[in-house]
Order: sequence, then structure tokens, then C-alpha cells
Amino acid sequence: MSALPDTDPDRHPQLDWRDGGVPVSTRFDDPYFSIAGGLQETRHVFLAGNNLPARLRPGFHVAELGLGTGLNCLALAQVARQPVAMTSFEAWPMSVAQLEQAHAAFPELAALSRQFRDGWGKDIIQVGHVALRMVVGDVARTLPGWRGRADAWFLDGFSPAKNPRMWDDGIMAHVGRCTAPGGTFATYTAAGAVRRALGHAGFAVERRPGFGRKRHMSVGIRP
Repeated sequence: MSALPDTDPDRHPQLDWRDGGVPVSTRFDDPYFSIAGGLQETRHVFLAGNNLPARLRPGFHVAELGLGTGLNCLALAQVARQPVAMTSFEAWPMSVAQLEQAHAAFPELAALSRQFRDGWGKDIIQVGHVALRMVVGDVARTLPGWRGRADAWFLDGFSPAKNPRMWDDGIMAHVGRCTAPGGTFATYTAAGAVRRALGHAGFAVERRPGFGRKRHMSVGIRP
């Protein structure tokens, strides 16, 4: 981890809170999770989209672009019954107070979210059976140096229209290179440029029904 996330206030995101506790980034004018139901969206997009928990096994490695509130990690921990590794790349880590306010929207995850916050700032954050390592910094600098291999990717950066650098061809190429054979990705976006970039990165890309008001999402497998 390049910095303890709660000791560098300049890196904390600036947030608005809308619709009963949904954090919205003022930098990107985009919510951190769906106003229609963040946990349900995570289950639909990132878990089901990667065929989880069915594929989980000891040593399975999930990687993520955009840790945000940690909701995807919490949802994964809720269903994991054996040790799972997770690496998440995040440029603007929240403070513990911001996390606590965001986590209040998910009372069924209260015990796991408490573990998450208690581990905030450690090299490994243990949440249930998930061992999370957070990599802090601009993904354009941090991902190229990563030597891990993911079995599944949660591509959960802010909208490609709001944060195009997160989704450019170079980043998606690194995602492909850092994916184990048979590895998968899932993302809420069905933007054509993102799907083409992931196809060029070596994935067989498929469009599926999205969550809530989003008509489509994208998934893929690296043969």
C-alpha cells in the first residue's frame, strides 16, 4: 500500500450525500453505488457476472478497479466460505468516517463492514474469508507494476463518460495481461469503447441485461 488511507486527508474524496445516504463523488459527479440498490447491483453485476460464488476456491484471486466504499468486497465476503485474495486499485480512498456513513446503508453487512473499517490502513484487510490488499494511487501508474494474476475482475470505476482515463485501451490491456487463463471480468457499463478495448485485451466479451434502469452490462472470459 502506497499510503495509509486515513492519514492522508488530501487524498480523501469530496462527497455529496443523496437519496438517504448514497455517496456521490463531486470530482466525477457520479454515485459510488446504485441509488436503486447498491448491494443488489453488486450481486447482479460483479458476483453473478463472474459466476461467483460458484467458482470460488482456496487461493482464488479477485482484482478490482475502484474500491470505493468497499461494497464489492463486503458482498464477496458475505458469500465466501473459503480463503479468497482480493486486490483493489483506488486513487481516492475514503476516510473511516466516510466509510461508516456509507456502510450504514447496508445493515445486513454490519459485522463485515466493521471488520473492514477496523482493518483500514493495514497492508491486509481481513473481511470474513477475504484478504483484501488495497493499492493506492492513479491506476495508470499502479496497475502496470502489478505482478498479480486475477481469476475475476470487478471493473467498477466511475462511469466511462465521467472518468474515461480509468477505461482507456491501455488500462484494459493491462487488465487482460493480469488475468489468469479462464479468468473473467464483469462491469456495469456496456459502453462500446470499453467492450472493444476488452476484446482487444483478449477477452471474449458478452453483453447481458443490466441492473435496475441500466439496460445492459458487460462480462467476458479470457480463454
